Amino acid sequence: MKKDTEIKVFEDKKVRTLWDAENEKWYMSVVDVVAVLTERVDPNAYWRKLKQRIKEEGNQIVTNCHGLKSQLLTEK
Repeated sequence: MKKDTEIKVFEDKKVRTLWDAENEKWYMSVVDVVAVLTERVDPNAYWRKLKQRIKEEGNQIVTNCHGLKSQLLTEK
């Protein structure tokens, strides 16, 4: 696995990351971060429900989909 797409481990949980060298920014899988912070069995369901609540409150979400698959964030 390339260093710029390596998996980080936080409290024994994997967090998929991507380093954008051009913009000098790290990107992380939101679902993986939700899993670490909430300790939920199904972090995908938690994230979907959270996005629904955000939308109901009148706030704008970035995307209108359940999840995006990124080859760069896929564990190999």
